Amino acid sequence: MAASFGMPPEGETIRTLVQERLRQAAAEDGAKVTVDWRDAGQRHLYVIAMPVSMLYFNPDTHRVRAQRTLDPERNRVLNERPWSEEGQEYLRYLLTRDPKDPGKTDPDYTTLLDELEEFGQRDPGIISPNGILVDGNTRCAALRELGREHIRVGVLPEDTSRHDINRVELSLQLRRDKRRDYSYLNRLIAVEEELAAGRKQEDVAREFNIKLPTLRRDRWVYELINDAIDRSRTEDGASLRLVDFEDHQEKLRELARDYATVAATNPDAAERLKESRLAMVLLNLPKTTLRLAEPDFYERYVEKRLPSSLRSEVREKAGPVGIPGLVDVVVPDDADDVRAVRGLTDKLLKADAARRATDKITAAKVSAANDVFTAAKDVFDTATTLAGKDVQLRKRQTAVPERVTDAAEYIDQCAAEFAEAKAKRALDEDAFDDALIALRASLARLAKHAGRAFTSPGDGVDWLLNATKDR
Repeated sequence: MAASFGMPPEGETIRTLVQERLRQAAAEDGAKVTVDWRDAGQRHLYVIAMPVSMLYFNPDTHRVRAQRTLDPERNRVLNERPWSEEGQEYLRYLLTRDPKDPGKTDPDYTTLLDELEEFGQRDPGIISPNGILVDGNTRCAALRELGREHIRVGVLPEDTSRHDINRVELSLQLRRDKRRDYSYLNRLIAVEEELAAGRKQEDVAREFNIKLPTLRRDRWVYELINDAIDRSRTEDGASLRLVDFEDHQEKLRELARDYATVAATNPDAAERLKESRLAMVLLNLPKTTLRLAEPDFYERYVEKRLPSSLRSEVREKAGPVGIPGLVDVVVPDDADDVRAVRGLTDKLLKADAARRATDKITAAKVSAANDVFTAAKDVFDTATTLAGKDVQLRKRQTAVPERVTDAAEYIDQCAAEFAEAKAKRALDEDAFDDALIALRASLARLAKHAGRAFTSPGDGVDWLLNATKDR
């Protein structure tokens, strides 16, 4: 990361006004706001009023980092000319959007507008000495929309760097107050940047108020998303974007947990599980439906139902793959079944990218991509229906033995408590006798059903039949 943003066009003018108002605030011993500053602990900053029209939205704000990929051309302008009118307008637009559905206004932003209009600004923002908003980007956008002229802000020290701005923004966001949370993907990006800066995973997890295993699962999800974006690239230059995965947090986190569990004993099975569920995420199937996809889901329910348009030609297995520079080290090639399900997922990734890129792809190709999705949705609807019925059947098959096992555990517990009650002279013998009579009647009913079901009873059923015979 660069040490400095560079000076915004009106930076010197802003700096002069800021210094003038800071001197006045110091002379009056005005209000202050506290921030975490480098390794020196907390720093108390004087609060001043600044014209909202003079300040610049922070191009690095994690509030909209993932959403910037929504429009690659406007994002390019923002990267190249962050202080330009076009770049700043793109940031303003994104700050008002719903992270999960950027086509809509964020309900939290609407709530903020209402609160500012009714009560005014309660908490000050933070700016750099040359007018870059560190905290309060969304508030500034809202105040501009409401036609307010000023925003109250604390001012960071004169030697503030780009790194300082990002650290302060992050520390303020992670405080447990009423700030609007970062969206899931923007948190993932922030985590990766903290780790890239050399911080330990344990420290980052603590700062983000999550457990270390959760941080590791989230990093796995972020890697999965970026890999999916790379695999989605089409010949026409279309690809999925980070924002396209914003609404799938719980599905992907659950996939990460299940993948790790399966991978511990069977890596190929874990890959099949991952690819099947990723395909289902693309089709936007419910989380409960995704759970039906076990490692053999593609082979058992999907493969035989695929139309020719969704079938992939699995290349001939190439055998172990060598690593350049390491003569004696080879990595096994993917198994055929893994490559088969991955081929289907690749088709869906590219089709999803194409159908979202109506500005880059011809109408005919967009229509073809939609056809791919429709065909895949039909196949997966049938496959998940069958898988769900099989799950219900397995539950019914195991329900009876599990009930008997539960009953045995209760009786074991009863035996232990019986001995304790007897030793303390606390046993109600009449009540115990009545309970045993009820148990005998229940066992007799069970034996009646078992006697009809088994022509050649095993040892357990034979015991049950004998134990409940009338004597």
